[in-house]
Amino acid sequence: MEPAGERPDVILVVDDDEDIARFVEFNLRLHGFEVLLAGDGQEALEVIERQRPDLAVVDLMMPRIDGLELTRRLRADPMTSALPVIMLTAKGMTVDKVHGLSAGADDYLVKPFDTAELVARVSSTLRRNKEFREVSPLTGLPGNSRIRREIADRVRSGTDYAVGYIDIDRFKSVNDRYGFVRGDDFISALARSLHRAVGSVGLPPAFLGHVGGDDFVIVCAPDQVRPLTSRAVVDFEKAADSLYDPVDRERGFVELKDRRGNIRRAALVTLSIGVSLSDSDKRFTDPLEAIAVASEMKSVAKSQPGSYVAVDRRRGVA
Repeated sequence: MEPAGERPDVILVVDDDEDIARFVEFNLRLHGFEVLLAGDGQEALEVIERQRPDLAVVDLMMPRIDGLELTRRLRADPMTSALPVIMLTAKGMTVDKVHGLSAGADDYLVKPFDTAELVARVSSTLRRNKEFREVSPLTGLPGNSRIRREIADRVRSGTDYAVGYIDIDRFKSVNDRYGFVRGDDFISALARSLHRAVGSVGLPPAFLGHVGGDDFVIVCAPDQVRPLTSRAVVDFEKAADSLYDPVDRERGFVELKDRRGNIRRAALVTLSIGVSLSDSDKRFTDPLEAIAVASEMKSVAKSQPGSYVAVDRRRGVA
C-alpha cells in the first residue's frame, strides 16, 4: 500500500466480464489502490481522456476495441506511451501468442488467477515503471530511460529514424520576468504543441519524451521531421504569445534588470530544434550517440535567429 501522505496509485481495469472486473476492483481497493472501470477498449480510451491512470489491467478478448488493439493505441499516443499495461489472457493461449502480447504489454496474467498474484504483478509492474520508465510530473511524458529505450528499439529494428532535440530559446527570460509558475505554463504549452504535431504525422507513430525543464526529444521517421517540426513551431509560437502579458506581447520583447540594475531587452521565446538522422549511410549503435548529435545540432540552431531546425547532414561510413 502507499505510504502515508502519498496519493494511491490509480488502476484502470478494462474487462467486458462485469464479474471479473468487480472481483479485480474489490481486491485492488482492498490493497489501497484507486480503481477505474471500463467495459471495453473504446470506453477505456474515453476514461483515459478524463483521468490518467498509473496502470491498466486489460482483458485480451473484448468487443469493439480488444486488449491488443487498445495496447497498440496507448503505445502510439505520446501521452500514454509509458502507461504500464498488464494483459489478462485465457488459459488455453499458446506460448507464442502470450510472448506476442508481452511485446506490447508490460506483463500478463493467465485466467483464472488468484488475488495474491494479481496484487503482486500490479505492484511489481508499477515499481518497475517508476524506476525505468519514469514520467515527467509536469507533462506526463516519458523520461530519459524510456527515450533511450525507444531509440534502442529503432536501432534494433534496422529502419531509418530521426532524433530531434528541442528547447525554448530565452526561456530564462520568461522565468525572470514572470516567475517559475508562468515558466511551467510555457513548458506545458510546448508539450501540448509537440503532442499535437506528433499526432498529426500519422504512421509510423512518432515518439515524444520529456528530458526535463524545457528540453524535449522526438523520435520519428526521417520524412516526418519537416511536417512535425513545422507544425510544432507554428503551434507553440501562437500558444506562447497568449502567455505573455499584453504589453510585452505587443512590443515584442520583455524588459529585465541585470544584477547591476541595468535594463536589458529579451526577445519573445522561439524554438531551437536539432536533428540527427540515422540512414543507410550512417548508423548509430548507441542511443546516447544519436541524442548527442541532435543536441549538438540544437546548439547550431541556437546561433540562428527565430525558431530554427538544424539537421545533421554529415555522412558516416555505411
